[in-house]
Amino acid sequence: MASSPPYPARPGEASGGTLRHAHWWQRPWVRYGALITLLTLSGLVILALVREQTGTEGFLVGLGLAVLPVPLLMAAFRWLDRVEPGPWRNLLFSFAWGACAAALIAIVANSFATQWIATATADPAGADTLGATVIAPVVEESAKAAAVLLVFLFRRRDFTGILDGVVIAGVTATGFAFTENILYLGTAFGTDQLTGDSGIASVTAATFFVRIVMSPFAHPLFTVLTGIGFGIAALSRDGQRLRRVLLPLGGLLLAMGMHALWNGSSTLGQYGFFAVYAAFMVPTFGVLTWLVVWTRQRELRTVRAELPAYAVAGWLTPAEPFALGSMRARRIARQYARRYGGKTAARAVAQYEAYATSLAFLRHRGRLGRAGTDFVTRERELLLELWHRRGAARPALDHAARATAPPVPFAAAPWPVYGQPHGQPPHGQPRHGHPPHGPLPYGHPYAAYDPHPQPHPHVNPYSNPNPSGS
Repeated sequence: MASSPPYPARPGEASGGTLRHAHWWQRPWVRYGALITLLTLSGLVILALVREQTGTEGFLVGLGLAVLPVPLLMAAFRWLDRVEPGPWRNLLFSFAWGACAAALIAIVANSFATQWIATATADPAGADTLGATVIAPVVEESAKAAAVLLVFLFRRRDFTGILDGVVIAGVTATGFAFTENILYLGTAFGTDQLTGDSGIASVTAATFFVRIVMSPFAHPLFTVLTGIGFGIAALSRDGQRLRRVLLPLGGLLLAMGMHALWNGSSTLGQYGFFAVYAAFMVPTFGVLTWLVVWTRQRELRTVRAELPAYAVAGWLTPAEPFALGSMRARRIARQYARRYGGKTAARAVAQYEAYATSLAFLRHRGRLGRAGTDFVTRERELLLELWHRRGAARPALDHAARATAPPVPFAAAPWPVYGQPHGQPPHGQPRHGHPPHGPLPYGHPYAAYDPHPQPHPHVNPYSNPNPSGS
């Protein structure tokens, strides 16, 4: 167990911490090679299975329709992850796991279990119902939860809270739904080819409306409950092992229950699906949306509260904690860096923002006694990453802080001013704390105020290779 010191070490001061030697199976190339091989084989097998069931033409139609909601869902989860963006490799792994490994596990396990029940009970219709309402939720949610568990165990530094669990779980479920939609839409298209139906009355149109239009968020909604369980477990102390086991398990059970309710809605009569959709799915979606947005704002407040300690120690400028705690200021800083320093400077600013956010969360966990034994080493790594990018980030963040700073309140003088009625501000003086319009005389309190400051047109803050002066 480790906790943060009152103030971090100043730049240039030594810090302890050593890394132990990793075993051969812990080396990155071994892990990456095993994962890539597993996902590639799973992808090839699932591709063959889906194509066999739908046919080539049905597969292409299903693929074209199933891909439509994917960019929207990925953009939504990426937006949630903007406060502390996780590595792209984690998102790629999650999507690939859901689309390939989890989908393959679900197809094989669901088919085997349903056939076994049908043979044992001699009731194929009952076996299909039991498979959809009981077996499928357990198998599918467990397969998707495996991706969240792998990131939680092997990418612990990138898994620090609820939003990380939500994003990883949501992206995994998006990949799973993508493959499943190809199968359902391709099969529906094959059915229409046999019956000759087309247009709005076709099975393909009905399947597209239910799965793509009405419920593209269904699978992400279920698996996000598992991700929240893992996210809360990530906030626990190292010694709370039971809590770390029970919380993800509880989230998984909730996901299975919600999934079973959704699948079982088709057995509740003609309007059962719409009743479950209106009474459970929509309210749950709204509550979870509020939760993740509130968590996002809470993380920004954590950034503003924790980073001033590093400004006192000299690692950050006094304006940076404010700018880094505002998504609008971050965006302005990246735009400023791109305008005057190009894509390289903008990328450096984005990396600086991500490392600073990770540093704030690390210190927050340390202050609460939830940091691991590598707190000092990790803090030093993040500080050095910031220090290497300070030349590109500081001008942009300083500009963003000034551009987003609230107006300075200014009270009128309580005594009368010559030439003005009593209680009225003199000419050019702002009313209600807002800056006036137009040029101001030298020495006026707002003479230096600019709500949207821009550099001098002949001065490029990135022309100097070391603008910070360090």
